[in-house]
Amino acid sequence: MKVKVLTRNPDEYLRETKRDIHKLPRNFDPALHPFDAAREYTRALNAVKLERVFAKPFVGSLEGHKDGVSCLCKHPSQLSIVISGSFDGEVRVWNLTQKQCVRNILAHDGIIRGITYGVDEKQFITVGDDKTIKIWKSQNPQFGEEEEPVNTIISKTIITGISHHRMQPIFATCGEVCHLWDETRNEPTRTFKWGVDSLYDIKYNPIQSNLFAACASDRSIILYDARDTGPLRKVYMRLRSNKLSWNPMEAVTFTCANEDYNLYTYDIRKLKTPVNVHKDHVEAVVDVDYAPTGREFVSGSYDKSIRIFEVHKGHSREVYHTKRMQRLTCVAWSLDNKYVLSGSDEMNIRVWKAKAAEKLGVLKPREKAALNYNEALKAKFAAHPQVKRIARHRQVPKHIYNAKAELRTINEKSKRKEANRRAHSKPGSVPFVPERAKHVHRRDF
Repeated sequence: MKVKVLTRNPDEYLRETKRDIHKLPRNFDPALHPFDAAREYTRALNAVKLERVFAKPFVGSLEGHKDGVSCLCKHPSQLSIVISGSFDGEVRVWNLTQKQCVRNILAHDGIIRGITYGVDEKQFITVGDDKTIKIWKSQNPQFGEEEEPVNTIISKTIITGISHHRMQPIFATCGEVCHLWDETRNEPTRTFKWGVDSLYDIKYNPIQSNLFAACASDRSIILYDARDTGPLRKVYMRLRSNKLSWNPMEAVTFTCANEDYNLYTYDIRKLKTPVNVHKDHVEAVVDVDYAPTGREFVSGSYDKSIRIFEVHKGHSREVYHTKRMQRLTCVAWSLDNKYVLSGSDEMNIRVWKAKAAEKLGVLKPREKAALNYNEALKAKFAAHPQVKRIARHRQVPKHIYNAKAELRTINEKSKRKEANRRAHSKPGSVPFVPERAKHVHRRDF
């Protein structure tokens, strides 16, 4: 015998928090809400104002180094572990959740130039100005054990950078020449040369794992393939590139930090012009690192500021600075896409939120729905002048503000001079050169 009964789902008529508060039914017919757009605009304006009010990006600092921080290295799988190297040859392993140094090693005589993890994550490799490559265990030594490297390799040339292969026990170093090393051997397996005095930085491609690139002293960026006998391509910039970083989601894209205050995103299939030119820094850019999503990257500069750029936009969406932070030396983006780390020459490592107004911790369902609704409203009214003005506004230090105004004057002067030359010259004698093509000097293949 079947008995039919009436059932009602409490989620349809009761609130999530207090079960005695009833939901109000709403008719979404647009004819009944003639002022819906005006109300949404007001909500979008309030949302973007509140975002600026709650924008407090600084999380904390890691103190302990006795000299400036020279490099940072993220653990490939553990979010809470970061290794830093300093100018006095000291390596420190940090626990980010506790904001404490869990290990301290006096690794090299001189500046630590690079740190990288091995494939199995059981060891990490450091290089310094003393021409040595040292391999260390990732685990802390037992009580009473001395802190000794697993292996020490003495190089014949100065080493300025290191990068490890993603899946094989192979790493590449740069300096006077580019060397390929095997972890089990004390001699390089391959050597690449292309008429360059020295190389400053080298990075393996995280996707196309046999491909790597290096920044050279002759203002060039060189592409290498480990399967080939020599370098592949070289592109010359107007000024020197300090660091580069591969996009972790696109095998053909990398971004380089340049001395001319800009960053350049290149596609290796078309090196004639950069894909994008990212402007906003007012001094030399010293480091760059991509977010794990591949949509954004962070850069650090000598102008004492950190900027976060979107890959397809030419200007930064965020700028971070403090009164005590001096010239930046290294930056890193955490693998959970929530934090940005920066090292500077006043011996501090700072932790920042990737989204300045993001609330840390667990969000309730209604709170998450309200935040998503506000994000949708800000995206809907993003082009409105008032919303756009409030969203773009940032307070910057006085020296950056003044330098920005001076650069603006210089650019306007050069554009005016070019327009005057074009107006008083024979037609076609002063060609239009796109902004992205101005900074590439030439290419070699």
